[in-house]
Amino acid sequence: MAKKPRIKVPKTAKSGETILIKTLMSHKMETGVRKNKKTGKLIPRKIINKFVCKFNGKEVMSADLHPAVAANPYFAFYAKATESGTFDFEWIEDGGKTITASGDIVVT
Repeated sequence: MAKKPRIKVPKTAKSGETILIKTLMSHKMETGVRKNKKTGKLIPRKIINKFVCKFNGKEVMSADLHPAVAANPYFAFYAKATESGTFDFEWIEDGGKTITASGDIVVT
C-alpha cells in the first residue's frame, strides 16, 4: 500500500547549524472503519503506526501514529548538524511491513 517515501535532507551544512528535515510517505492510512462500496464489507485497517528517524544509528525523532492521522503522513523537524553522516528513516505499517529511506549530509 505504501509507495516510496520522499525525504529532504540538506546535502551540506556548517557545524552547529540547525537544519530542517522533511519526509512525506504516500500511504492511504486505511482506518478499518470504512466499507467497500461494492461488497459492503469493512476494508481492513492498514496504517503506518510508527515513524523513526536516526542519525548515524542514534534516534533523533520518533512518532507513534494512530488511525486518526490523515493519509500521506508528513513530518518536518529540526536537527543540529554536528558531524557528517546519514539520516535513516523508517516507517512501520500494521502487520510489521517496514519502509525505509536514507539521506546523507556533509558537515563542514
